[in-house]
Amino acid sequence: MDKESQKTTVRIIVGLIVVFIIFSIGRYTGERSNNISSRDVPIPEGVNVTDKQFEPFWKVWNILSQKYVSATTTDTDKRIWGAIEGLASSQGDPYTVFFPPEESKMFKSDISGNFEGVGMEIGIKDNMLIIVAPLKNSPAEKAGLRSGDKIIMIDDKSTIDLPTDKAVKLIRGPKGSKVKITVLRDGSTTPIEKTIIRDIIDIPTIQTEMKSNDSGIVSEDKSVGLRNHGIFIIKLFSFTAQSPDLFRKALREFVESGSNKLILDLRGNPGGYLDAAWDMASWFLPPGKVIVTEDFGGKRENIVYKSKGYNIFTKDLKFVILVDSGSASASEILAGALREHGVATLIGGKTFGKGSVQELIEITGDTSLKVTIARWLTPKGHNLSNDGLVPDIEVKPTAKDIEIKKDVIMDKAVEFLKK
Repeated sequence: MDKESQKTTVRIIVGLIVVFIIFSIGRYTGERSNNISSRDVPIPEGVNVTDKQFEPFWKVWNILSQKYVSATTTDTDKRIWGAIEGLASSQGDPYTVFFPPEESKMFKSDISGNFEGVGMEIGIKDNMLIIVAPLKNSPAEKAGLRSGDKIIMIDDKSTIDLPTDKAVKLIRGPKGSKVKITVLRDGSTTPIEKTIIRDIIDIPTIQTEMKSNDSGIVSEDKSVGLRNHGIFIIKLFSFTAQSPDLFRKALREFVESGSNKLILDLRGNPGGYLDAAWDMASWFLPPGKVIVTEDFGGKRENIVYKSKGYNIFTKDLKFVILVDSGSASASEILAGALREHGVATLIGGKTFGKGSVQELIEITGDTSLKVTIARWLTPKGHNLSNDGLVPDIEVKPTAKDIEIKKDVIMDKAVEFLKK
């Protein structure tokens, strides 16, 4: 490759990598999706890439071409994708990821809401691959995997320095196939190995129930007579496009029950659409109250999301939100806003701390870049990515509680509301 060709290739690579972000109308706490053509993208102003800076790159390129034993690694596209993956990971952010063709197709399938796998949200915390939350009734939940479990092996591959996108690729697979996942659980030094049969995953959304004033027996009686004693529970599993409408119907059911005691269970809810959290918070807050701020770190003006002012509840409402280490993203936005405005009390465990905004940008026709573009701040300016949310009343289930399936967090919430 002559020097002029090298310069041209440098410009192509950099042009593929550095793109301007154009925002779409829909806003997510997880991903946004955009299409940006990579043809004729110039090197942006202020980016000075010299031949000398790229000398080590081309030296390695040539050595691999001349000496590496496997002929398949001469695939030019594969090398370029690998270089861009390295550039994305150099940001040190586990949520900024470049997807080559196969991975890009898989990711777009994932965010459509129906896919084949084991059904769990994973992330990186303290440089460890961790289960944010297994989905309700998923193979992962049925196998006994829990929020906070640290994944140390997937089949026979170690997860040390394994990016989340690579881990997802290993865990995903066709319905009926098996994957072996080895985890470490807090309080134990003995690895737990689970062989899980993959299935089609449909993301659940919501369920409701009423607890009577006794020891927590679920009652179908939702009459006005339960007003001073009955506790209405909404369990929200995810923030999907359908969640606001389903939540509205659940709130109507709550109002019709005659109860003034409400528990919103966000445990194990890994998040989803910002629009859903925004809409839900608006049922409890007057117009103009800040719900969350999208902080772009000075790259552009922040966006402040304020209540739409549906607020239908009076100060007579007694409201508890349950959270744990599996509550992330949109769950933290909703819980943080309602707690800081004095509407709800948080009970449970510290939340995951996933307060970043990603945008999905098409780089070529079959590749894409998921890049962190902003951070979520609570109404009082707390950066959710830094520390998550510490509940007002912390409750930590013991190993015995979990073994006998005693829900001490729910019990504490019921006790709190009865007072």
